[in-house]
Amino acid sequence: MFLYIHGGTIINEGKSFRGNILIHNDRIERISENDREDIPQEAKIIDATGKYIIPGVIDDQVHFREPGLTHKGDIREGSRAAAAGGVTSFMDMPNVKPPTVTNELLREKQQIARENAAVNYSFYLGATTDNIEEIRKVDPHTTCGIKIFMGSSTGNMLVDNRESLEKIFAESPILIATHCEDNATINRNLEHYKQQYGEDIPPFCHPLIRSRECCYLSSSMAAELARKHNSRLHILHLSTKEELDLLDQGPRTQKHVTGEVCVHHLWFNDQAYHTKGNLVKWNPAIKTEEDRKALLQALSENRLDIIATDHAPHLPEEKAGVYTKSASGGPMVQHSLVVMLELMEKGEITFENIVDKMCHAPADIFRVEERGYLREGYKADIAIIEKHPWTVAKDNLLYKCGWSPLEGQKLTYKVETTIVNGQIVYDQGKINDTVRGEMLTFY
Repeated sequence: MFLYIHGGTIINEGKSFRGNILIHNDRIERISENDREDIPQEAKIIDATGKYIIPGVIDDQVHFREPGLTHKGDIREGSRAAAAGGVTSFMDMPNVKPPTVTNELLREKQQIARENAAVNYSFYLGATTDNIEEIRKVDPHTTCGIKIFMGSSTGNMLVDNRESLEKIFAESPILIATHCEDNATINRNLEHYKQQYGEDIPPFCHPLIRSRECCYLSSSMAAELARKHNSRLHILHLSTKEELDLLDQGPRTQKHVTGEVCVHHLWFNDQAYHTKGNLVKWNPAIKTEEDRKALLQALSENRLDIIATDHAPHLPEEKAGVYTKSASGGPMVQHSLVVMLELMEKGEITFENIVDKMCHAPADIFRVEERGYLREGYKADIAIIEKHPWTVAKDNLLYKCGWSPLEGQKLTYKVETTIVNGQIVYDQGKINDTVRGEMLTFY
């Protein structure tokens, strides 16, 4: 029950140093820089010389599609892809079938994960126009947040009327996470481009339909409501430079309005629509190179808080076809960390900042207990990374949907080993199928 990681470069809490980690059962027992220390005879030793050791990534936004949409993704497959990407904890969204809008349905999803998830898990409760009683009764210790689709949803999960929003912001006992796009603006823009092109609108029109104005209108309303009711608001997948001004500044544990950026908004710009078409169709849309650079700059200045994926698999046939019928979203959880490390290679972000925004910040903002950092006494969720060039290809994807917008992309870094609660779940391309994650808890 001892695991000893030896001689790697530890990147943690803004520091980088050569060191060792001793794990006992599910926790980190010792972090040291001493090469001659005593270790238990029975310890399994991992030689990390020349490699990097970081806390496991916490992805605060995935869509693993279970229950009801498991033809394109599920918790078992998604969590294994996560493990292969160095992601040791995920927070999953409620827009499944049936939507997770009651505490009973929330418990059912937790049970599915208990039986199937290879990494740690938590689930959002979805807000509707009329489930305030369920929101009031939510367990703050086991639920990561309340998800509000303030745009880009259907049925009773679309909450864009002021009265319902006021009630949720006033009464939610936990963090509120929002998808912010103004539906009226989207519909108006869509009609304009339909008149021009019919149903087969060119993909490059996507950021003009789901425009920067539609994002700002909605996210500014969310920020206003949060400040009015003193709520904890986390604005998901920010895509424009203007929205950065809506976030609180200062130490993130004291912020009430925080923000997340997704890997695809940092990797692609709107020129990608011309080469990849609907494969890079996400909501919110990928915006300009100026926006991409502004989002990266905000990360380096600690004005933007979290990097996540919005991992959202669809089958190839669901992405194909005319614009108005093509699904938005794409798979990313297996590649988020290594893509960010590629941006590091290009000089656009530091390793320390990647670890801060993908590991530390989600733990701080969501108040995750005993995870997100390499600390003695904390749960042993760890990723070991090596510099090992490789190319994303169909035969190395772990996605059930079978494709990635990154296919053909050469990458410099590879996740070698992922450890969840002291157990090796992924090692050199192989998944240990006996490992199960734990439900995240929050303070």
